[in-house]
Formats: sequence, structure tokens, C-alpha cells
Amino acid sequence: MLVPGSRDSAAAPDPVRTRLVAAGAAALTVGAGLGLRAVAAGSLGKYGGDALYTVLLLALVVLAAPRMTPLRAAGIALAASWGIEFLQLSAVPAELSRHSAVARLVLGSTFNAPDLFWYVAGAAAGWLVHTALSRRLRAAPGQVVRSA
Repeated sequence: MLVPGSRDSAAAPDPVRTRLVAAGAAALTVGAGLGLRAVAAGSLGKYGGDALYTVLLLALVVLAAPRMTPLRAAGIALAASWGIEFLQLSAVPAELSRHSAVARLVLGSTFNAPDLFWYVAGAAAGWLVHTALSRRLRAAPGQVVRSA
């Protein structure tokens, strides 16, 4: 349990600030994904979108559980991305995608093994950003945060 003013409470980021940053990151990630789809074709658009998909899931995990460690949040986002990809081996996502553009964006429709690698890339990038932002959010106002 964290006690205000104690050494441990100074190390924990404020959950409200963390949620605000996570919400902003989610919005930026959606914008980046839509922008990438609009301007990039082929592999860059597809695989960049896969990585951003996992970054978005990571931001949503942090939004729901702001005290979660960056590594755990990245692991959950990666597991969800992989789970959805493997679900595409069944007919369920393809059928839902035929009826809904939202389902198509969230679930996809067909399994593609290289996507699994790009989800790892997105989880790693999200973990790096989340770790850096967590350090900044833990710092007291006006305190300079130095990278180790």
C-alpha cells in the first residue's frame, strides 16, 4: 500500500496522469494508424499498422490499469494481438468482418504469420515508450529525469 509522502508513493506515477497520457497515446496511435493507411501502400502500410495495433492495445491496457508495469502491459497487449491473430484461423473474424467495418478493423479476417513478428515489434516499441513516460510521470514536478 502506498502512503502519501512516503518514499514508495513518490516512485508510483499518479494514476490519473497516467490515464490521461494513455488516452492521449491511444488517440495518437489511432491517428497514426489511419494516416499510415491513407498514405502507405503494401508492406509498410500493412505491417506498420500491425505494430501500431499492438501499441494501441498497450495504451488501452494502461488506460484500464494505470499502475501496471510497462513489461506486463506490453505482454498483455502482445498476447491479445496474437490471440486475435490466431482466432483468424477460424471463420469467426472473417464472418464478422463481412458485416462490420469495426469488426474488420479490430479482428481482421485472415491469418498471416508475419503479423506475429510485427506485433512483437509494436509491443517492444510501446514498452520502450511506456518505460520512458513512466519515469517522467514518477518524477516530481520540476525534477529532471536522466536516462540510466
